[in-house]
Amino acid sequence: MGHLILASDDNLEALAAINGAWVKRAMASTKSGKVILDMDSSESPVHGKQEGSAYNGHFLSRCYHPLFVFNQHGDCEGAHLMPGNVHSADGWRGLLEPIVERYKDTNKKLYFRADAAFASPDIYEYLEGEGILYAIRLKANARLYEYIEHLLTRPVGRPPAKPQVFYHDFTYRAASWDRSRSASGRGS
Repeated sequence: MGHLILASDDNLEALAAINGAWVKRAMASTKSGKVILDMDSSESPVHGKQEGSAYNGHFLSRCYHPLFVFNQHGDCEGAHLMPGNVHSADGWRGLLEPIVERYKDTNKKLYFRADAAFASPDIYEYLEGEGILYAIRLKANARLYEYIEHLLTRPVGRPPAKPQVFYHDFTYRAASWDRSRSASGRGS
């Protein structure tokens, strides 16, 4: 019976608020005018059939699939524990919105970065609506490779002593997007 009380919605919200208050206090003493929010999921394997765990085919394990947001200082801005069989981006809005709200009355500029699991129009539109600049990796496809093909050919001759990395900025519009967005490709 005791574990049911701890897991009540009110108690879970109170626990999340403690972490938020700690990070807010830590960031208030930071002189940096920017906050980089990094969202990602992780695998938390379990042994046995723990409540809420599930098999994840990507990780090939029975696990939880928690979602995290960290800032550039390594502080955990927030986390959601999710079943192992959900998509990496499930629950992104419920986790990110309170964090963004926490920074609304500060003079800090927010930036967001994430991997390809978070490359979806609803996330882009939310970030753009909030004035948050973002870098989200896109899944590779033939059309994107066309834009950076000229960067993928190695120059003739002996390779240089230090690696050379080249970038190419362009606009790109996936079929599911309502408009073009800025993109960048890399070759070395």
